[in-house]
Amino acid sequence: MELKRIGMDTSKHVFSLHGVDAAGQVVLRRDLRRGQVEAFFAGLAPCEVVMEACGGSHHWARRLGALGHQVRLIPAQYVKPFVKRGKNDRADAAAICTAAGQPDMPGVPVKSAAQQAALMLLKTRELLVRQRTQLVNALRGHAAEFGIVAARGTAQIEALLAAIAADPDIPPPALEALGLLSARIAQVSEQVGALDAALLAQHRANPMSRLLEGIPGVGPITALSLALTVEPGHFASGRHFAAWIGLTPRQNSTGGKTRLGRISKAGHRRLRSLLIVGATTVIQHVRPGRKATPPWLLDLVARKPRKLAAVALANKMARTAWAMMARGEAYRRTPVPA
Repeated sequence: MELKRIGMDTSKHVFSLHGVDAAGQVVLRRDLRRGQVEAFFAGLAPCEVVMEACGGSHHWARRLGALGHQVRLIPAQYVKPFVKRGKNDRADAAAICTAAGQPDMPGVPVKSAAQQAALMLLKTRELLVRQRTQLVNALRGHAAEFGIVAARGTAQIEALLAAIAADPDIPPPALEALGLLSARIAQVSEQVGALDAALLAQHRANPMSRLLEGIPGVGPITALSLALTVEPGHFASGRHFAAWIGLTPRQNSTGGKTRLGRISKAGHRRLRSLLIVGATTVIQHVRPGRKATPPWLLDLVARKPRKLAAVALANKMARTAWAMMARGEAYRRTPVPA
Protein backbone atom coordinates (compact mmCIF):
# COMPACT_ATOMS: atom_id res chain seq x y z
CA MET A 1 0.00 0.00 0.00
CA GLU A 2 1.56 3.26 -1.19
CA LEU A 3 0.19 6.35 0.50
CA LYS A 4 0.60 9.86 -0.84
CA ARG A 5 -1.41 11.75 1.74
CA ILE A 6 -3.23 10.96 4.98
CA GLY A 7 -5.88 13.18 6.51
CA MET A 8 -6.10 12.69 10.27
CA ASP A 9 -8.99 13.86 12.42
CA THR A 10 -7.79 14.11 16.02
CA SER A 11 -9.88 13.82 19.18
CA LYS A 12 -9.46 12.96 22.84
CA HIS A 13 -9.31 9.17 22.42
CA VAL A 14 -10.01 8.04 18.81
CA PHE A 15 -8.17 9.32 15.70
CA SER A 16 -9.66 8.75 12.23
CA LEU A 17 -7.39 8.33 9.20
CA HIS A 18 -8.24 8.79 5.51
CA GLY A 19 -5.43 8.01 3.06
CA VAL A 20 -5.14 8.34 -0.73
CA ASP A 21 -2.52 7.15 -3.21
CA ALA A 22 -0.83 9.10 -6.02
CA ALA A 23 -3.91 8.67 -8.23
CA GLY A 24 -6.22 10.08 -5.58
CA GLN A 25 -7.87 6.73 -4.85
CA VAL A 26 -8.85 5.99 -1.27
CA VAL A 27 -6.63 3.21 0.09
CA LEU A 28 -6.94 3.74 3.85
CA ARG A 29 -9.85 4.24 6.22
CA ARG A 30 -9.03 3.44 9.79
CA ASP A 31 -9.66 4.48 13.40
CA LEU A 32 -6.86 4.38 15.96
CA ARG A 33 -6.76 4.80 19.70
CA ARG A 34 -4.45 7.54 20.97
CA GLY A 35 -1.84 5.05 22.13
CA GLN A 36 -1.70 3.34 18.70
CA VAL A 37 -0.98 6.43 16.58
CA GLU A 38 2.80 6.62 16.86
CA ALA A 39 3.30 2.87 16.40
CA PHE A 40 1.11 2.91 13.29
CA PHE A 41 2.96 5.80 11.62
CA ALA A 42 6.34 4.36 12.59
CA GLY A 43 5.55 1.37 10.38
CA LEU A 44 4.59 3.49 7.35
CA ALA A 45 6.85 4.83 4.64
CA PRO A 46 7.25 8.63 4.84
CA CYS A 47 4.20 10.43 3.43
CA GLU A 48 2.26 13.64 3.84
CA VAL A 49 0.10 13.83 6.98
CA VAL A 50 -2.48 16.60 7.25
CA MET A 51 -4.41 17.78 10.31
CA GLU A 52 -6.61 20.68 11.27
CA ALA A 53 -4.65 23.34 13.14
CA CYS A 54 -5.38 23.38 16.87
CA GLY A 55 -3.43 23.34 20.11
CA GLY A 56 -2.98 19.56 20.20
CA SER A 57 -2.15 19.23 16.50
CA HIS A 58 1.24 20.92 17.00
CA HIS A 59 2.21 18.17 19.44
CA TRP A 60 1.33 15.45 16.93
CA ALA A 61 3.04 17.37 14.11
CA ARG A 62 6.28 17.31 16.08
CA ARG A 63 5.90 13.60 16.93
CA LEU A 64 5.06 12.48 13.39
CA GLY A 65 7.67 14.79 11.87
CA ALA A 66 10.29 13.07 14.02
CA LEU A 67 9.24 9.77 12.38
CA GLY A 68 10.09 11.17 8.94
CA HIS A 69 6.63 12.21 7.75
CA GLN A 70 5.85 15.56 6.15
CA VAL A 71 3.21 17.15 8.37
CA ARG A 72 0.91 19.98 7.34
CA LEU A 73 -1.58 21.90 9.44
CA ILE A 74 -4.45 23.73 7.72
CA PRO A 75 -7.04 26.09 9.25
CA ALA A 76 -10.23 24.37 10.34
CA GLN A 77 -12.47 26.93 8.61
CA TYR A 78 -10.97 25.95 5.24
CA VAL A 79 -11.79 22.29 5.83
CA LYS A 80 -15.49 22.78 6.60
CA PRO A 81 -16.62 23.37 2.96
CA PHE A 82 -15.26 19.92 2.00
CA VAL A 83 -17.27 17.98 4.61
CA LYS A 84 -19.92 15.88 2.91
CA ARG A 85 -23.28 14.94 4.34
CA GLY A 86 -23.53 13.05 7.57
CA LYS A 87 -20.74 14.63 9.61
CA ASN A 88 -18.66 12.12 11.57
CA ASP A 89 -14.99 11.53 12.34
CA ARG A 90 -14.29 9.64 9.12
CA ALA A 91 -16.06 12.29 7.04
CA ASP A 92 -13.94 14.94 8.74
CA ALA A 93 -10.74 13.00 7.98
CA ALA A 94 -11.81 12.69 4.33
CA ALA A 95 -12.53 16.43 4.18
CA ILE A 96 -9.08 17.21 5.62
CA CYS A 97 -7.44 15.00 3.01
CA THR A 98 -9.46 16.59 0.18
CA ALA A 99 -8.81 20.14 1.36
CA ALA A 100 -5.06 19.49 1.57
CA GLY A 101 -5.08 18.46 -2.10
CA GLN A 102 -6.09 21.96 -3.23
CA PRO A 103 -3.11 23.74 -4.80
CA ASP A 104 -3.76 27.10 -3.07
CA MET A 105 -4.61 25.78 0.39
CA PRO A 106 -2.74 27.85 3.04
CA GLY A 107 -1.02 26.16 5.95
CA VAL A 108 -0.17 26.92 9.56
CA PRO A 109 3.48 26.75 10.71
CA VAL A 110 4.18 24.06 13.31
CA LYS A 111 5.13 25.58 16.66
CA SER A 112 7.92 24.22 18.81
CA ALA A 113 7.31 23.16 22.39
CA ALA A 114 9.16 26.28 23.62
CA GLN A 115 6.93 28.55 21.53
CA GLN A 116 3.79 26.90 22.86
CA ALA A 117 5.06 27.18 26.44
CA ALA A 118 5.78 30.91 26.05
CA LEU A 119 2.40 31.52 24.39
CA MET A 120 0.74 29.64 27.25
CA LEU A 121 2.02 32.29 29.66
CA LEU A 122 0.49 35.01 27.48
CA LYS A 123 -2.85 33.21 27.30
CA THR A 124 -2.85 32.56 31.05
CA ARG A 125 -2.20 36.25 31.72
CA GLU A 126 -5.05 37.21 29.40
CA LEU A 127 -7.39 34.84 31.25
CA LEU A 128 -6.39 36.17 34.67
CA VAL A 129 -6.81 39.80 33.57
CA ARG A 130 -10.28 38.93 32.29
CA GLN A 131 -11.15 37.22 35.57
CA ARG A 132 -9.87 40.23 37.55
CA THR A 133 -12.09 42.53 35.50
CA GLN A 134 -15.09 40.31 36.25
CA LEU A 135 -14.28 40.32 39.97
CA VAL A 136 -13.84 44.10 40.06
CA ASN A 137 -17.15 44.61 38.25
CA ALA A 138 -18.88 42.25 40.68
CA LEU A 139 -17.41 44.10 43.66
CA ARG A 140 -18.47 47.48 42.28
CA GLY A 141 -21.96 46.23 41.48
CA HIS A 142 -22.55 44.71 44.91
CA ALA A 143 -21.19 47.80 46.64
CA ALA A 144 -23.56 49.98 44.60
CA GLU A 145 -26.48 48.01 46.07
CA PHE A 146 -25.65 49.74 49.37
CA GLY A 147 -25.09 53.17 47.84
CA ILE A 148 -21.27 52.96 47.64
CA VAL A 149 -19.79 53.92 44.28
CA ALA A 150 -16.27 54.59 43.06
CA ALA A 151 -14.53 55.50 39.83
CA ARG A 152 -13.84 52.72 37.35
CA GLY A 153 -10.51 50.93 37.13
CA THR A 154 -8.45 48.62 39.28
CA ALA A 155 -6.58 51.62 40.70
CA GLN A 156 -9.80 52.71 42.50
CA ILE A 157 -10.32 49.42 44.34
CA GLU A 158 -8.52 50.59 47.50
CA ALA A 159 -10.79 53.62 47.78
CA LEU A 160 -13.85 51.45 47.23
CA LEU A 161 -12.78 48.97 49.91
CA ALA A 162 -12.11 51.81 52.35
CA ALA A 163 -15.61 53.18 51.75
CA ILE A 164 -17.10 49.72 52.32
CA ALA A 165 -15.20 49.27 55.58
CA ALA A 166 -16.30 52.70 56.81
CA ASP A 167 -20.03 52.10 56.19
CA PRO A 168 -21.72 50.76 59.36
CA ASP A 169 -25.02 49.98 57.59
CA ILE A 170 -23.73 47.08 55.46
CA PRO A 171 -25.01 43.74 56.89
CA PRO A 172 -22.37 41.17 57.98
CA PRO A 173 -23.23 38.62 55.23
CA ALA A 174 -22.63 41.30 52.59
CA LEU A 175 -19.34 42.27 54.21
CA GLU A 176 -18.26 38.64 54.12
CA ALA A 177 -19.10 38.32 50.42
CA LEU A 178 -17.36 41.59 49.56
CA GLY A 179 -14.32 40.51 51.56
CA LEU A 180 -14.10 37.28 49.58
CA LEU A 181 -14.22 39.23 46.34
CA SER A 182 -11.55 41.69 47.47
CA ALA A 183 -9.27 38.84 48.63
CA ARG A 184 -9.67 37.11 45.28
CA ILE A 185 -8.90 40.36 43.41
CA ALA A 186 -5.71 40.78 45.43
CA GLN A 187 -4.69 37.16 44.72
CA VAL A 188 -5.31 37.47 40.97
CA SER A 189 -3.48 40.81 40.85
CA GLU A 190 -0.47 39.20 42.50
CA GLN A 191 -0.52 36.36 39.97
CA VAL A 192 -0.79 38.83 37.07
CA GLY A 193 2.19 40.74 38.47
CA ALA A 194 4.28 37.57 38.63
CA LEU A 195 3.36 36.72 35.03
CA ASP A 196 4.19 40.26 33.93
CA ALA A 197 7.68 39.89 35.42
CA ALA A 198 8.21 36.54 33.67
CA LEU A 199 6.96 37.88 30.34
CA LEU A 200 9.14 40.98 30.63
CA ALA A 201 12.17 38.74 31.11
CA GLN A 202 11.20 36.75 28.01
CA HIS A 203 10.73 39.99 26.08
CA ARG A 204 14.20 41.21 27.00
CA ALA A 205 15.72 37.87 26.01
CA ASN A 206 13.99 37.88 22.59
CA PRO A 207 15.84 40.07 20.01
CA MET A 208 12.83 40.28 17.68
CA SER A 209 10.50 41.27 20.50
CA ARG A 210 12.87 44.06 21.55
CA LEU A 211 13.01 45.23 17.94
CA LEU A 212 9.21 45.38 17.61
CA GLU A 213 8.89 47.42 20.81
CA GLY A 214 10.20 50.40 18.84
CA ILE A 215 6.87 50.73 17.00
CA PRO A 216 4.70 53.43 18.67
CA GLY A 217 1.80 51.73 20.44
CA VAL A 218 3.58 48.36 20.76
CA GLY A 219 4.58 47.42 24.30
CA PRO A 220 6.37 44.33 25.66
CA ILE A 221 3.22 42.14 25.69
CA THR A 222 2.26 42.99 22.09
CA ALA A 223 5.85 42.72 20.87
CA LEU A 224 6.33 39.31 22.51
CA SER A 225 2.97 38.08 21.17
CA LEU A 226 3.96 39.06 17.64
CA ALA A 227 7.44 37.55 17.92
CA LEU A 228 6.15 34.21 19.23
CA THR A 229 3.02 33.89 17.09
CA VAL A 230 3.98 35.17 13.65
CA GLU A 231 6.14 33.43 11.06
CA PRO A 232 6.81 36.31 8.60
CA GLY A 233 7.81 34.01 5.74
CA HIS A 234 4.30 32.56 5.81
CA PHE A 235 2.87 35.82 4.40
CA ALA A 236 3.57 37.28 0.99
CA SER A 237 3.35 40.90 2.19
CA GLY A 238 2.34 43.10 5.06
CA ARG A 239 -1.12 43.46 3.53
CA HIS A 240 -1.62 39.70 3.68
CA PHE A 241 -0.51 39.74 7.31
CA ALA A 242 -2.96 42.53 8.20
CA ALA A 243 -5.75 40.61 6.45
CA TRP A 244 -4.84 37.45 8.39
CA ILE A 245 -5.16 39.35 11.67
CA GLY A 246 -8.59 40.62 10.56
CA LEU A 247 -7.79 44.34 10.19
CA THR A 248 -9.00 44.72 6.60
CA PRO A 249 -12.56 45.52 5.42
CA ARG A 250 -14.96 42.70 4.72
CA GLN A 251 -15.92 42.64 1.04
CA ASN A 252 -19.36 42.09 -0.45
CA SER A 253 -18.42 42.85 -4.04
CA THR A 254 -20.06 41.61 -7.23
CA GLY A 255 -20.52 42.65 -10.84
CA GLY A 256 -17.33 44.69 -10.84
CA LYS A 257 -18.62 46.94 -8.05
CA THR A 258 -16.51 47.01 -4.88
CA ARG A 259 -18.36 47.17 -1.58
CA LEU A 260 -16.28 47.38 1.58
CA GLY A 261 -17.70 47.00 5.06
CA ARG A 262 -16.33 46.75 8.58
CA ILE A 263 -13.16 44.85 9.43
CA SER A 264 -13.49 41.12 8.85
CA LYS A 265 -12.33 39.94 12.32
CA ALA A 266 -11.44 36.72 10.52
CA GLY A 267 -7.98 36.22 11.92
CA HIS A 268 -6.08 36.28 15.19
CA ARG A 269 -8.34 37.82 17.84
CA ARG A 270 -5.68 38.45 20.50
CA LEU A 271 -3.19 40.16 18.16
CA ARG A 272 -5.97 42.25 16.65
CA SER A 273 -7.12 43.38 20.09
CA LEU A 274 -3.60 44.23 21.25
CA LEU A 275 -2.84 46.26 18.11
CA ILE A 276 -6.12 48.20 18.27
CA VAL A 277 -5.62 48.98 21.97
CA GLY A 278 -2.08 50.19 21.22
CA ALA A 279 -3.29 52.31 18.29
CA THR A 280 -6.03 53.82 20.48
CA THR A 281 -3.39 54.81 23.04
CA VAL A 282 -1.30 56.51 20.33
CA ILE A 283 -4.32 58.44 19.02
CA GLN A 284 -5.20 59.65 22.52
CA HIS A 285 -1.88 61.51 22.59
CA VAL A 286 -2.16 63.00 19.09
CA ARG A 287 -1.96 66.79 19.32
CA PRO A 288 -1.09 69.42 16.70
CA GLY A 289 2.38 70.79 17.24
CA ARG A 290 3.84 67.69 18.89
CA LYS A 291 7.13 66.63 17.35
CA ALA A 292 6.31 62.92 17.54
CA THR A 293 3.00 63.28 15.66
CA PRO A 294 3.36 62.76 11.89
CA PRO A 295 1.15 64.93 9.63
CA TRP A 296 -0.64 61.95 8.06
CA LEU A 297 -1.86 60.82 11.50
CA LEU A 298 -3.15 64.31 12.32
CA ASP A 299 -4.99 64.37 9.00
CA LEU A 300 -6.44 60.87 9.63
CA VAL A 301 -7.77 61.82 13.09
CA ALA A 302 -9.22 65.05 11.70
CA ARG A 303 -11.09 63.26 8.89
CA LYS A 304 -12.26 60.05 10.58
CA PRO A 305 -13.87 59.05 13.89
CA ARG A 306 -11.27 58.08 16.47
CA LYS A 307 -12.23 54.39 16.59
CA LEU A 308 -12.05 54.15 12.81
CA ALA A 309 -8.69 55.94 12.86
CA ALA A 310 -7.45 53.50 15.54
CA VAL A 311 -8.29 50.51 13.34
CA ALA A 312 -6.55 52.14 10.35
CA LEU A 313 -3.49 52.83 12.50
CA ALA A 314 -3.54 49.24 13.81
CA ASN A 315 -3.51 48.04 10.20
CA LYS A 316 -0.45 50.19 9.52
CA MET A 317 1.22 48.91 12.70
CA ALA A 318 0.62 45.31 11.59
CA ARG A 319 2.18 45.96 8.17
CA THR A 320 5.13 47.72 9.81
CA ALA A 321 5.65 44.82 12.21
CA TRP A 322 5.64 42.31 9.33
CA ALA A 323 8.22 44.35 7.40
CA MET A 324 10.49 44.56 10.44
CA MET A 325 10.22 40.81 11.13
CA ALA A 326 10.72 39.85 7.50
CA ARG A 327 13.78 42.08 7.00
CA GLY A 328 15.19 42.23 10.52
CA GLU A 329 15.19 46.02 10.45
CA ALA A 330 14.64 48.47 13.29
CA TYR A 331 11.70 50.86 13.27
CA ARG A 332 12.32 54.02 11.25
CA ARG A 333 10.31 56.99 12.42
CA THR A 334 8.68 59.21 9.82
CA PRO A 335 10.53 62.56 9.70
CA VAL A 336 8.28 65.35 10.96
CA PRO A 337 8.71 68.75 9.28
CA ALA A 338 9.54 71.67 11.55
